[in-house]
Amino acid sequence: MRVAVVWNYDHTGVINRFGQPSPEFDDREAVESVVTALQEGGHETLLCEGDKGLFATLEQFMPSDPQARPSGIVFNMANGIQGECPDTHVPAMLEMAGIPYTGPSPLGHGLALDKVITKRLIRDRGVPTPNFRVMRTGTESTGDLRFPVIVKPSQQYISLGLQIVHEPAQLRQAVELTVSQYTQDALVEEYIDGREITVALLGNEECEVLPLVELDFGDRETRLFTKGRAAPALPRICPAQMGSRLETVLRDISVATFRACKCRDYARVDLRIDHAGQPFVLEINPNPGLRPTGLYSLAATTAGYSYSSLVNRILGIAHTRYFGVGIP
Repeated sequence: MRVAVVWNYDHTGVINRFGQPSPEFDDREAVESVVTALQEGGHETLLCEGDKGLFATLEQFMPSDPQARPSGIVFNMANGIQGECPDTHVPAMLEMAGIPYTGPSPLGHGLALDKVITKRLIRDRGVPTPNFRVMRTGTESTGDLRFPVIVKPSQQYISLGLQIVHEPAQLRQAVELTVSQYTQDALVEEYIDGREITVALLGNEECEVLPLVELDFGDRETRLFTKGRAAPALPRICPAQMGSRLETVLRDISVATFRACKCRDYARVDLRIDHAGQPFVLEINPNPGLRPTGLYSLAATTAGYSYSSLVNRILGIAHTRYFGVGIP
């Protein structure tokens, strides 16, 4: 099958440079690994940029046939280039062009990208999440928020811009920094001191919960972890050690979060468990990184997947979602 792997690396394929630029991540290791895995699965692959030339590139690689199904599928690894909700841009282009793709729709990306909407959606389903306020100046009432608090942009993935604030007097400066740097409101939420667990999900109607991964902070005084290539390495424990009842709760609320945010095919939910054993969902990544050494891949390999079988499984799940059958 023809599979185009779409990413954003060049960031120059635009008509104008206008609006908030997207963070530039060096995802080459993940993208090249996915391409290799798809080739091992017997697919014809093309690596291409998710920019203004995407339509022409895809039309040449997978030409349209009005009498048949689309002649290919996109493995979407694009983060966008600029503007609001950049992760939604490539999926929206593919929707308009009638090209199937892996991962969430523009709506799913938008819901998960907006941390405030995510928290409201999952609270409506009874999923616990830290208490929060949305701030623009830092002088707004904190209400019943307990310090320390986390201040972060309300619409960013992988914990970019995360700050911890221990005293109310520090809050204004932290909020102003977030608003000025990211041109968006600041999400201010209670800091949950405790264990950090990440839950990898795979599937749609039947959602497979992969073995839970715990980040081992050791004896660090501040137990914070920002995900991404520049983040400091932390030991990972997989499967995370806990009682069966707590594990069931974490699995259930992760699946509920996946469904509330209209995710598809695969995702990763990040949680904290406080010292009383109460779990809290921090956020969901609807298009998690697929580096072979990353958190999602670790959970999958612990479950018995090879890296190649994981990537091809994601592709097959997306194909089944569109066409009702797996890839021949």
